[in-house]
Amino acid sequence: MRNIRIGDYLVEEGHITPEQLQQVLAAQREAAANGTPKKFGDVIVELGFMSDVKFAQALSVKLQVQYVDLSSVEVDGEIARLIPQDMADKHCVIAINKTGRRLTVATDDPVNFIIFEDIKVKTGFDAIPVLATRASIKKAIGKAYQMSDLGDLDSVGANQEIIDDDESKDRVESAPIVKLATQIVENAFRMEATDIHIEPFEKYTQIRVRVNGDLVTLMNVNSNVQNQLATRLKLISGMNIAEKRIPQDGRFSQTVDGITLDVRVSSLPMVHGEKIVIRILSTGAIKTRTLDKLGMSAYNLKLFQSMIKCPHGVILVTGPTGSGKSTTLYAALGAIARPEVNVVTVEDPVEKQIDGINQCQVNVKSGMTFSAALRSILRQDPDVIMIGEMRDSETAEIGIRAAITGHLVLSTLHTNDAASTIVRLVDMGIPAYMVASSLIGVVAQRLVKVLCPACRKQRMSTEEENQLMHIDHSVPVYDAVGCHECGNGYRGRTAIHEIIQCSSGISTLIANGAGSEEIENAARANGTKLLRDNVSDLVQQGVTSIDELIRVTYAV
Repeated sequence: MRNIRIGDYLVEEGHITPEQLQQVLAAQREAAANGTPKKFGDVIVELGFMSDVKFAQALSVKLQVQYVDLSSVEVDGEIARLIPQDMADKHCVIAINKTGRRLTVATDDPVNFIIFEDIKVKTGFDAIPVLATRASIKKAIGKAYQMSDLGDLDSVGANQEIIDDDESKDRVESAPIVKLATQIVENAFRMEATDIHIEPFEKYTQIRVRVNGDLVTLMNVNSNVQNQLATRLKLISGMNIAEKRIPQDGRFSQTVDGITLDVRVSSLPMVHGEKIVIRILSTGAIKTRTLDKLGMSAYNLKLFQSMIKCPHGVILVTGPTGSGKSTTLYAALGAIARPEVNVVTVEDPVEKQIDGINQCQVNVKSGMTFSAALRSILRQDPDVIMIGEMRDSETAEIGIRAAITGHLVLSTLHTNDAASTIVRLVDMGIPAYMVASSLIGVVAQRLVKVLCPACRKQRMSTEEENQLMHIDHSVPVYDAVGCHECGNGYRGRTAIHEIIQCSSGISTLIANGAGSEEIENAARANGTKLLRDNVSDLVQQGVTSIDELIRVTYAV
C-alpha cells in the first residue's frame, strides 16, 4: 500500500475518478513546463476534486502518519518558537508539542526528511511529524509567532524607507516597524478579518480587527510606535507622509500565504495622532462564490435565479455596509457572464477582478464619477451593467433609464429592507411609473453569525422569544458558549435574505405611490419571507442564536 502512487491510491479508495487523475497529472505537467512546478496535492485542490482537508486525511492514511486539525489544537507559542520563524516559514512547519527531547511538528510534507534534519540541527530536538494542511499551518504560524521578534520598535526611525540598493532593501524589510506593519496585515488576514483599526490614545495605541462583524483586540503597542507605524502605512499606500492635518486615502498590495491582497488604507487625524483603518479586500485569487453558496433558502434561490434571467430591468441589492451586497452581486455576475454577453461594471473600488467582465473604477479626482462613467458605458454596447452603488439621484436615474432602454442593471442601495428601497427610489426623484416599469426585484440582506457546533448549548425558547420568532410554542434553541475552537461561540457567518419580486400587482402599487408597508404586505401575500422570518428559521435549525436575531432584525 505504501508503494502505490498517491494518485492511484486516491482512485482505488474512490476519492477521485481515473479521468480526474489524468486531469491532475496533465495540469502538473503543464505547470512544470511553464517553470512553476506544483505538488500533486496543490493541483488536486486547485481543480476542486478534493478539499485540502480531505486530501490531507487521505494522505495520512496512506502514509500512516497522524492527521491533526490545527484549528482544534491550542498551539503553545513558547513551544512553537523553539523552531525559528524563518525556518517555520521556509519549510511550512510548526511545533505543537514537546516531550523530553522530542518535538511534535505539523507539516504538509511528512516524507521530506531533510526538513526534520534541519530542525534537529537548529534546535537539538528530534522531530516527530504529524500531517496538517498547508493553510492551517500558515495560520498557526502567524498566530504563534505574532509580534514575537519585532525587536526594539522605539529605536526605528520613521524615515528608514529610502532604498538605494538590494542590501539596504533587505535591511528595511527586516526593520521592526516594517515587520510590525506586515505582520498586522498577515495576522488579520489569517484571522479572516475584514478591517484593521489602528487607534492612537494618550498612553498606548490599540490595534483591533473586525472578525465576523465584531471588533477584536489584536494587540496594544507603545504610543511611541504610533507615528512610525502610521508613516510606514501612509508611505506604502502612496499618501503624503508630511501631511498629518487632513484625512487621506491610499492603497497597497501585500502577498499573504500565496494570495495577493488589495489593501485600502484611510487615515483620519485624531487628538493623539492619526487613526488608520485598513480594509482587506478579496482579490481574483479568491474564487467568486456561486449563487448556491450565498446562504439563500431554496425558495429565495429559485426566485433570485428567475430574476437574473430577465433580459432587461433593474435588480437592487440592499443592506448596511458590510452585509455582503458585493458578494451577492459578484455571484450574480458570475452566473450571467457568458461569451455572447457584454458585461460592464462601474465600481468604487473594484473589489474582485473577474475574467470576462469589463470592470471600471471610479476616480472622483479625475472626474470619473459614477454618473460620468455610466454615460460612457451606455455608449459601449453593454448588455448587463453593474453599478457599485446608486449614491445620488443622477446615478439612479441613469440606471433606471438604461433598464428601460433594454439593459439589465444590477446595483446596491443602503436601506433597511426591500420595501423601503422601492420608496427610496421615488424619494430620490425618479417618477413612480418609471420605477414600476423598470424594477425586476429587490434583495435585502444581512449577515448573521453561525454558532460553533462544538460548544453551542441547547435550551427551550421563552414566551418572549417565541413572539420574536413569530411562533406560538416553545422550540429548542441554542446559545453561544465559546471554546478553544471558536473563542466567542461563533464560527463564520451566513446571509439572510428578503426578496421582493415586482409582480404585476406590486408594480401597480408602486405606480400608484404606495408606501413601504403596503408594498411589504402585498409581497408577503405573494410568498416573500421577511428578514425576521428567515433568521427565525435559522434559530430554530440551530444555525444561529436569538441574540443574533435581535441584533440584525430588532426594531422598536
